[in-house]
Amino acid sequence: MSLGGCRERLLPRSVSVMGTALVTGASAGLGRALAIEIAARGHDVVLVARDGARLTELADEIERQQGVTADVLVADLADRGQLTKVAERIADRAKPIDLLVNNAGFGINHDFSTGDLAAEEQAVDVMIRAVLVASHAAAGPMRTRGHGAILNVSSVASFAAMGTYSAIKAWATTFSESLAAELEGTGVTVTALCPGFIRTEFHERANMDMPALPDRMWLDAHRVAQDALDDVAAGKVLSIPSSEYKALSAMMRVTPRPLMRTLSRRMSAGRR
Repeated sequence: MSLGGCRERLLPRSVSVMGTALVTGASAGLGRALAIEIAARGHDVVLVARDGARLTELADEIERQQGVTADVLVADLADRGQLTKVAERIADRAKPIDLLVNNAGFGINHDFSTGDLAAEEQAVDVMIRAVLVASHAAAGPMRTRGHGAILNVSSVASFAAMGTYSAIKAWATTFSESLAAELEGTGVTVTALCPGFIRTEFHERANMDMPALPDRMWLDAHRVAQDALDDVAAGKVLSIPSSEYKALSAMMRVTPRPLMRTLSRRMSAGRR
């Protein structure tokens, strides 16, 4: 599923350029869908992930089907040296990045107090530090040029209290809103994408069993990508796909925190 020949802008509507997008975590799941949908709208893409073989396969598919340029940048964002190379590519003024998509991430399905600390540290490196570094590399040059967009993949879990993953995504949502406020009026927009459960290999990799979740709560990755890119083009700060998750997130944001903690504890227990 893709947008085929559709050529809609991904930057704010006042900007008419077709530029280059860099997508982290592009080898699978939502990142892959975002890369395909971005290319379908006429943008060249830089694909970033650890799996070089998958990235090369995706780049070949994008170039063959969409007629745009797809470059591969193999990097482990938890490695500071490799992250620096990604940041240098983002900040390269000779080959500007017009849309940065911070998507790389993974699920955590254990209690913090008894779980593996190394996994927790890796999660912080990939989903907080890498987002911080990449966004800093993008925001300055974009601001100087007077246009650009940053899309940070957060989660509806950012409104809950479901372990370290919730805390990390709460940071991503708040960071995106803060940066959007800072850059207001500069021509640069920042959007936090807060989806719910998406049918990808994400939950399988995290060993999360979700048998009781109704079908209507599962989202299609390409539809999420399309809706997110439409929201980026419209300059929206929060992008929450589907009416179900819009309603759920609205309820979560007004629920008293003690009750939210109780509900979150029950939801966390149900996914293991």
